[in-house]
Amino acid sequence: MRILVTGASGFIGSHLCRALVADGATVVGVSREHPDALPDGITPTQADLTDPEQATALIACHRPDVIYHLASCVTGGRDISLVRPTFTANLAATVYLMEAASRAGCRRFVLTGSLEEPDHAQAPPSSPYAAAKAAATAYARMFHALYTFPAVIARVFMVYGPDQRDEKKLVPYVINQLLAGTSPRMSSGTRMVDWIYVQDVVEGLIRLARAEGVAGKTIDLGSGEMTSVRSVVEQIAGLMGNPTALHFDAAADRPMEQVRIANIQETEAAIAWRPRFSLSEGLQATIDWHRRRRPPVTHA
Repeated sequence: MRILVTGASGFIGSHLCRALVADGATVVGVSREHPDALPDGITPTQADLTDPEQATALIACHRPDVIYHLASCVTGGRDISLVRPTFTANLAATVYLMEAASRAGCRRFVLTGSLEEPDHAQAPPSSPYAAAKAAATAYARMFHALYTFPAVIARVFMVYGPDQRDEKKLVPYVINQLLAGTSPRMSSGTRMVDWIYVQDVVEGLIRLARAEGVAGKTIDLGSGEMTSVRSVVEQIAGLMGNPTALHFDAAADRPMEQVRIANIQETEAAIAWRPRFSLSEGLQATIDWHRRRRPPVTHA
């Protein structure tokens, strides 16, 4: 199959591209700024999907059978300055791409949703990012209902794993702080989160492209287990054997954070998928990857 992956240079996108190439697919990887950083074995393409003409030209050129739309402006910030960039990157770009894909007749469009989206229409989104993702999900459902567009929404929970280089994300931040011998500083850590290892997410995404009867639906890709942020940080420190003090500060908590658990029973029924990695296994693999890149500081 001809597969197009947007956000191919990102954390999940790069893992997905490597898996698809290993599976024998012909993969076009799209990146707005860094096509030279894309994984080996794919056709790199540069495009700004917030430009409708570029989105249309991209689909017309490659005419993919399957599209994975992972490109996104990911931020949990609440500042009003984030409204416009999240709107253009997460909503407008998605609509432009779906419009072009519907005209080209793609067989499956996999859109990544977010656990931050509100549970129901009356609940206000917790951030500009959450609002844009919720609206993109609504558009995907509309495209399916009105135009028989084969979109499916993968609601990805708190994903972590090797090659996640964004230091603003909790797991790489804590690991790298401890490797450097410094004390990570965090929120209260009381938030309960459904954590999911990146390889499990990739396997779920691949199944979503092949499954029957899922168009127009939202499918959860999570572990089905809740673990507090504080517990994850303490597990990381324990697995690393690190004596560095941990600092938790309730004043740093963000308002209106979503607490949601993945319904993996429904997911298994829909696409025959369950996560394979436990939290401890995933954290250990992630720690090992970071250690190979940055040896830890030796404590006296």
